[in-house]
Amino acid sequence: MSTIRVLVVEDSLTIRKRLVEVLAGDPALEVAGEAEDGKRAIELCRSLRPDVITMDMMMPVMTGLAATEYIMSYCPTPILIVSASKNRGELFRTYDALAAGALDVLEKPSGDETDGSWERLFVATVKLISRIKVITHPRARLGLSGGSKPAAMPESAFENPENCRLIAIGASTGGPAALVDILRNLPPDFQIPILLVIHIGRPFADSFAEWLDGQSPLRVSYARDGEPLPQKGAGKVILAPPDRHLVVAQGELHLTSDPERHSCRPSVDVLFESVALEFGPRSTACLLTGMGRDGAEGLLAIRRQGGLTIVQDEGTCVVFGMPREAILLEAAERTLPLDQIAPSLAALAAGQSSRRRI
Repeated sequence: MSTIRVLVVEDSLTIRKRLVEVLAGDPALEVAGEAEDGKRAIELCRSLRPDVITMDMMMPVMTGLAATEYIMSYCPTPILIVSASKNRGELFRTYDALAAGALDVLEKPSGDETDGSWERLFVATVKLISRIKVITHPRARLGLSGGSKPAAMPESAFENPENCRLIAIGASTGGPAALVDILRNLPPDFQIPILLVIHIGRPFADSFAEWLDGQSPLRVSYARDGEPLPQKGAGKVILAPPDRHLVVAQGELHLTSDPERHSCRPSVDVLFESVALEFGPRSTACLLTGMGRDGAEGLLAIRRQGGLTIVQDEGTCVVFGMPREAILLEAAERTLPLDQIAPSLAALAAGQSSRRRI
């Protein structure tokens, strides 16, 4: 069996050598090269064609964000961000890199780890993302350097769109890019509240709502326990905060520390199941790109209650795991490419109807 070839990109010699040492200690991994800045990372990516890149964000000459944008546009390669989570500016660059196509993020080793848990997680994550077939992420297509042109608006699939009270969205790996695409292509006067669960590592999740708020024409914030669900007409995006499940019950949002579902907290299934119970046929749910099966059973619950269910199609998913599981359960009423999801939701909010052509 061939080894997984890794390019390590890190400007700190001390941290870079530690990453190299950890990788070299696993027989399934091979360090193909080392780079101390983003410019050198691009050069080595082109010449070495590694299977995986570990990428720092804050580097001289060219940042990790700029290198990620270039690599995902011209020589797509699975990228694991290995970065600090304490600095707000670095956090925002990390979110931008995830939106540009990086697959996952891991906090840098602090030097205080003694039980080997960080090393095991690092090796396991590198191996995991090496198996993902990444897609090209042109910066302009994602609209991160300016507005992107919305796709032609399809007919809404909702039979009684005026009754839709709530939209719920779940995403995981590849989710930041998909969410930016959807939110940027919704109109500023979008009428229906959106509840959102996305899987992001705990140390990096604290500022995600603030970052997403800056990418969207709609206001984005974290949910607060006990707050009322916004009324229809107040188009607002509300996220499950880090390490808390988000549920809706009796017109209010509630946060819980109940056990993880599918190793996830927040869990898409937990949100979707509460939406099915509370709103049933007055709800719409979208399950986007992601690894694993979280959200599939919850999507089925919503469909069984008469709600509209949408999954992102395989061609535009970074990882087709979660949508595929939903399709296998027959939970998905519509399977749409990413660029048709926002226009479909916009048509729904505008009151266009009919469930034809599903």
